[in-house]
Amino acid sequence: MASAQKNLSVFSTDELPDISERRFAILVSEWNSEVTEALFDGAYQTLLQHGAKPENVIRGNVPGSYELSLGSQWFAQRDDIDAVIAIGCVIQGETKHNDYINHAVAQGLTNVGMKTGKPVIFGVLTPNDQQQALDRAGGIHGNKGDEAAITAIKMIGLQQQVYSKF
Repeated sequence: MASAQKNLSVFSTDELPDISERRFAILVSEWNSEVTEALFDGAYQTLLQHGAKPENVIRGNVPGSYELSLGSQWFAQRDDIDAVIAIGCVIQGETKHNDYINHAVAQGLTNVGMKTGKPVIFGVLTPNDQQQALDRAGGIHGNKGDEAAITAIKMIGLQQQVYSKF
């Protein structure tokens, strides 16, 4: 496996936009909380590190990853929210349950972003087992919550570029 000894949370932070006045919602699934809490911490700290004010980062909880789509829509519909980061973890089991959940969440979050015109970021891990999840939630492969936050920031920057007047 190519990722066996590699930190996968390597990304460029060149030319990030000013987010000091931007507001973010981070929606966190309570299912697999050991993993999702670590992902939340990564996303939250990354937003602060790059200029977000603590009072401009709102957290919401949902029971499981399936509920991330509707929760994200509720936050994205608010005029005072600039981007939504959806945090979850669906671990493969002995049935195909995870396939249905992962597909529904990916499609649902995509639809919310398209409907609202706001960045709605897929911060959902889809690992084969608990160890893979932990490895990607602050373990040897970095923290995918960090990446979700950087993605939200970059999408805000792109949105500014697209809608700015020349």
